[in-house]
Amino acid sequence: MLDCPLRDAPYSIESPLMDILLKPEAKAVANRHMNSALDSFPESFASTQAPSFSAILTLSKVAGMAGIPVADMASLDRELRALEVTDEDRVARCARYDAEPPRLAIPEGGPRLLLFQKINGFRDVPSVEAATAALREMAGRMGWSMVATDSGAVMTPSLLAQFDAVIWNNTSGDVLTLSQRQAFMDYIDNGGGFVGIHGAGGDPVYFWDWYVDELIGARFIGHPMDPQFQDAKVVIEATDSAIGNDMAPGWTMKEEWYSFASSPRSAGATVIATLDESSYSPVGRGGQDVRMGADHPIVWTRCVGDGRSFYSAIGHRPELYSEPHNLKLLERGILWAAGRGSTCCRDGSEVAARDLPRGRPLRY
Repeated sequence: MLDCPLRDAPYSIESPLMDILLKPEAKAVANRHMNSALDSFPESFASTQAPSFSAILTLSKVAGMAGIPVADMASLDRELRALEVTDEDRVARCARYDAEPPRLAIPEGGPRLLLFQKINGFRDVPSVEAATAALREMAGRMGWSMVATDSGAVMTPSLLAQFDAVIWNNTSGDVLTLSQRQAFMDYIDNGGGFVGIHGAGGDPVYFWDWYVDELIGARFIGHPMDPQFQDAKVVIEATDSAIGNDMAPGWTMKEEWYSFASSPRSAGATVIATLDESSYSPVGRGGQDVRMGADHPIVWTRCVGDGRSFYSAIGHRPELYSEPHNLKLLERGILWAAGRGSTCCRDGSEVAARDLPRGRPLRY
């Protein structure tokens, strides 16, 4: 039996909705308190086969988002917690995780990049495919060594040690077992690189606090829905990493613009690009106010131990993977995350790469 997260956890209103749906008794309890709402969910939300929205939602989140009345949420939680977690339940919970490490043929070149595409939550096929095509073209043009996998079992110390950075391509949902999580955390802390693209930081619910709070550095709260895609002005900030320094100071493009609960700047991130909120309407689902105010980061870097984390919330629309400004940000962010930038990370702080004995400064 895999050591998947929450394998042994009691059922509750904070369990993954998928796990509630997998156990008929748990689903029946939830339906009794929620006016049989689970029976009317569309397939994309009710499926127990990953990828599915049910992997990135909880009963409490669903009730809040959909306005489903629950007379006594505490009573619902108590009844769920009273249910037995059987070995059959544990096996069902772990079925969406991977056990067998993939065989990788790593081509010549550098830096060495792992394109990680495991998705248990929302899989936006056009975004993922457009990003994959763009990254493959970029790797070929730049002479990078890149291989792709959709298996979470790639996260072993020996396999990760072969790569300078791991690119999470619109990854959604909890995708790693506990041992795989630990291998990836050790890899980052000891000097590995992470690149997160759009959906990799856009789930409504997370079950791995380190990933969202430490590696990404900000929690997604929503995006505009009226309309979903809007023109907005992107503003570049100069940084020591020089990722955006000689780019245009700002430009306008159409995208699904993410908002976050707080600015990653407050958690020590170095912001590369922000949004000018006066240039679009940040109103989310049901009139939700998703304004962040004067400081609305959209691309940033942060240091995690000796590891380098680059995240860009840009990338829902497939067209953006051929947009020159976005491609330049991605290219430079990947180089920085792979240790090929003018700055590096040591003990959680960004320092000049030339000041480090094993630093490999490479100007853009």
